[in-house]
Amino acid sequence: MTRAQRITNIVAVLLPFVAFAIAVVVFWNEAIAWTDIAIMGVLYVIAALGITIGYHRMLTHRSFQTSRTLSYVFAVMGSTGVQGPVINWVADHRKHHAHTDEEGDPHSPHTGPATDGVLGPLKGLYHAHIGWLFSEQGRANRRKYAPDLMEDPGMRWISRNFHWIALGSIVLPGVLGFVFTGTLHGALTAFLWGGLVRVFFLHHVTWSINSICHFVGSRRFATEDHSTNVMPLALLSMGEAFHHNHHAFPRSAQAGLRPVEKLMDPSMWVINTLERFGLVWNVVRITPERQAEKQAQARSTPEAKVTQAA
Repeated sequence: MTRAQRITNIVAVLLPFVAFAIAVVVFWNEAIAWTDIAIMGVLYVIAALGITIGYHRMLTHRSFQTSRTLSYVFAVMGSTGVQGPVINWVADHRKHHAHTDEEGDPHSPHTGPATDGVLGPLKGLYHAHIGWLFSEQGRANRRKYAPDLMEDPGMRWISRNFHWIALGSIVLPGVLGFVFTGTLHGALTAFLWGGLVRVFFLHHVTWSINSICHFVGSRRFATEDHSTNVMPLALLSMGEAFHHNHHAFPRSAQAGLRPVEKLMDPSMWVINTLERFGLVWNVVRITPERQAEKQAQARSTPEAKVTQAA
């Protein structure tokens, strides 16, 4: 990672945090305007679905097929989440699946520097949540892990122009705030909440999948990693917090597999809707029989029984 990339990541991590702290201190006794809530909520959902459906399920795992135009739309939506260029993101995540919770995993809480000893778990969680951004992000070989995207001129253009798309997504809320309120104060608060604070929340929800969802939670399938399901994070993460399900069946378009989980997987709601309109097809779903088979494997493995009971 170059010095410029490291500095960019530091700014991307710290600036939204500082903005969140300012928002809490400055507006402690002041109600947030409905325009700020609406702008922040809509842009959060757009960016989150861009990451979960676009970057992750569509481009990383090819869980469904769609037109080139719609794939570009999702890639741009994901770029507004300010989590890095689409090709870098996909390459890093495919590398994560190739080496899950082993040496070579970019962001496992169970590997990396100094994860042994009394403070080892905390250091591991820090590395998985934020630390990897300063040492591992964007280092996966794109030609090895994302050759399909490297051969796509449109994806290369979106990836190359990520910084402009991300910057635009942060400035846009201020513009919308001014349009809706007609005041500079409205523009400033919308920029703060809909731009920077939105990014702060989305960053930490996404990073929690790397850290918390490989550390605590429930498991029921036979997998060789430490992935877990953490239901309280499900809706905020658009279903991605059913992370153990995902590692058990990486190509599945749906992360929520049980009936109650399906109700908390908004990404799959959108995929199902797009499928009904013929905008996506060849959607990968896991049959109940296949799920039962993998769950039976977990019951027959002593180590899996321990992790299920944890």
